[in-house]
Parts: sequence; C-alpha cells; structure tokens
Amino acid sequence: MFRLALRAAPRYVRPVAVPRAMAVRAYSAASLTKEDVTSRVLDVLKSFEKVDASKLAPTSQFTADLGLDSLDAVEVVMAIEEEFAIEIPDAEADAIDSVDKAIEYVIKVGTP
Repeated sequence: MFRLALRAAPRYVRPVAVPRAMAVRAYSAASLTKEDVTSRVLDVLKSFEKVDASKLAPTSQFTADLGLDSLDAVEVVMAIEEEFAIEIPDAEADAIDSVDKAIEYVIKVGTP
C-alpha cells in the first residue's frame, strides 16, 4: 500500500517563488542608531489610520496627543514588536504609552 503511494508522489517539487510584494521586512534592533529607531517607530505609527500624521512627534503620548485608546496602544506595541523582531513582556508593554518610551525600550533591548 505504501509503495503505491510513493510511486504516485511527485519526485521533484518545484519551489514556489514569493512575490516581492509579499516579502516582509524584519530587522533586529541590535545595530540601529536612535535616529533609525525613531524613524521606524514613527513610520509604524503613520501606518495606523487612527493616527493623524500632523500630530505625530517623537514626544507624542498615545492617548493624550494621538487620541488612541488602550486597545489601539496594544496594537501599536504589537506592531513595534513585529517591526523590530522583538518580544515585549506584558508588564513592560503596559508602561509604553508614548513614542519616546517605545523608542527608549527598543534601544534598550536592541543594544547588546
């Protein structure tokens, strides 16, 4: 029975090419400068439709300045985790409530 299954199985499977549009950019924060981290965190926030780009600055508070609620703030932290390929523990994620704190955390964790 298994011999028959092996005969029917293809001998060579051609690898599937991934289109460029589906490629995911994932960098660690190990060798990034503060300017690089700041730029990327601001880019992550600009991608949220609830964030008004004109109000966005490195000193912006998620709730007071950007008008994000607690669920939005959690989504921002998750997006930052994904952008920098890091994992932020829940206790520390709760303390990240501004762009400055997010930048400081990524720099602190990303430097060896």
